[in-house]
Amino acid sequence: MLQKLSIKNYALIEDVQLNLNTGFTTITGETGAGKSILLGAIGLLLGKRADLSAVKNESNKCIIEGEFFIETYNLNTLFNQLQLDYDAHTIIRREILPSGKSRLFINDTPAKLSQAQELGQHLIDIHSQHDTLSITQQDYQYEVLDAIARSKEERQDYQSAYQNLKQLKQKLEDLKASQLEAQKNYDYNLFLLEELDALKLETINQTELEQQKHKLDNVEVLQEKLSAAYQLMSNEDIGLTNQLRQLQLDLKSASQIDMSLSAIFERVNSSLIELEDIQQEVENHLETVENDPELKTTLESTLNNLYRLQSKHQVEDVTELIKIRNHLQEQVEASQNANLDLDEVNEEIAAAQLQLKQAAKKLFEKRKSVTKLVSTSIQNTLSILGMPEARFSISAKFTGQFSSQGADQFDWLFTANTGHDMQAVSKVASGGELSRITLALKALLSQKQHLPSLIFDEIDTGVSGEIATKMADVMLEMGQRMQVIAITHLPQIASKGNEHFKVFKSQINQVTNSQIRNLTSDERIEELAEMLGGKTSTSAVSHAKSLLRQ
Repeated sequence: MLQKLSIKNYALIEDVQLNLNTGFTTITGETGAGKSILLGAIGLLLGKRADLSAVKNESNKCIIEGEFFIETYNLNTLFNQLQLDYDAHTIIRREILPSGKSRLFINDTPAKLSQAQELGQHLIDIHSQHDTLSITQQDYQYEVLDAIARSKEERQDYQSAYQNLKQLKQKLEDLKASQLEAQKNYDYNLFLLEELDALKLETINQTELEQQKHKLDNVEVLQEKLSAAYQLMSNEDIGLTNQLRQLQLDLKSASQIDMSLSAIFERVNSSLIELEDIQQEVENHLETVENDPELKTTLESTLNNLYRLQSKHQVEDVTELIKIRNHLQEQVEASQNANLDLDEVNEEIAAAQLQLKQAAKKLFEKRKSVTKLVSTSIQNTLSILGMPEARFSISAKFTGQFSSQGADQFDWLFTANTGHDMQAVSKVASGGELSRITLALKALLSQKQHLPSLIFDEIDTGVSGEIATKMADVMLEMGQRMQVIAITHLPQIASKGNEHFKVFKSQINQVTNSQIRNLTSDERIEELAEMLGGKTSTSAVSHAKSLLRQ
């Protein structure tokens, strides 16, 4: 419940603080006195967007703070989900700075508007005149049935199955579209794939092939140079090997005379060994070098095809061609396996449709089980509210037409007069009748679930007299289970409040301010008499006193 509401520098309010209690509280005041300002301030606490123009004095900060006692609301889990610190006495504070920047705090922790909006749904239910039309809207009707039937789990199961089927159908459409596109390009992709496969890309070492071709292109030059090198080393008269052997013999003899030449001898000896090894390798290599026109032709063909495909696909190496080949293979296989993939998804859709239908039927049966209870309760309350001839019922039908809400249809039917056929509430109920139906529904909801604080903003529109008194009695009875606040212009309703607040304007230093105060017994009589149209009239005062005694 809302225990305290503090408003500073907001709209016409300079500084106001309300201390609220449980039960039924009424708020009155002349048109334009500032009753709507209270709702605007509460709306800011519940995460509505801030508007700098609503600040009374733009040079000062606007602060709105609400303290809620929520110990019995079982909101610990919600606070954890919203990553907020839980406190049985939760304080929400909204600040609008002169710069226009808005800040929100929940239990002194900075919070986002989305967090306040989510939390606010469990703290206060504000029912405005416009919201009276909600009862004619299908989404709201489903919410009511699910709340009374306690079908949250069945509804979640259905919506999960509904989303699953929706995603599978989208998957099917995407698959059809991709396969259609793939089919259009199938022949071309297959040609490209076969062209790349023919090269056996995994067996190709481009660098090695290029080196082999370069060798064959220059085989005669290679043979000539290797032969010359071999002759230079092996010639009997002037060959490097023979000359180095002679140098070895000369230094060996010299080192036997001069031991200091031994190191030089060893170096020449090592060089001779290395040169003889080089000579042998040159000879071996020379024997392997030969012209191979057939191999050359094969290499040229392979490399030309490779260069052509690299140019065609705008890549520079074999690795990139392999990636392109693999992608083409996937596309070709997707086309070839199209029917298999479609069959698999269609099987999944069939299973999902069966699951959805089962979930829809369970949800329908749960909702249907409370339609008579809702109909009877609303009709009985309407009778109390001065409509004894009114009839109200909810017809239920399983349509099998799946929507986000279910696969059923619940028609909320109403007639205010005997002898008239019932029709949809949205078609035949007047504004005053809608107000009474809405109040009857809220009264039922207050019995079946733990509602947050409920604020009625002129739900009495279109009613008066004895009917207003009956509406007040219903709200007073609701106040025994929850906090109910009614902003009203009818004295019959205002008089029923356990507490009565008045919103009024005053001028301070020629500046208009909205203020609110909790009326004493005498002040209530005066306010009710004024609402009855005769503040100083003896009859009006007497009437006001009688209203308070009822």
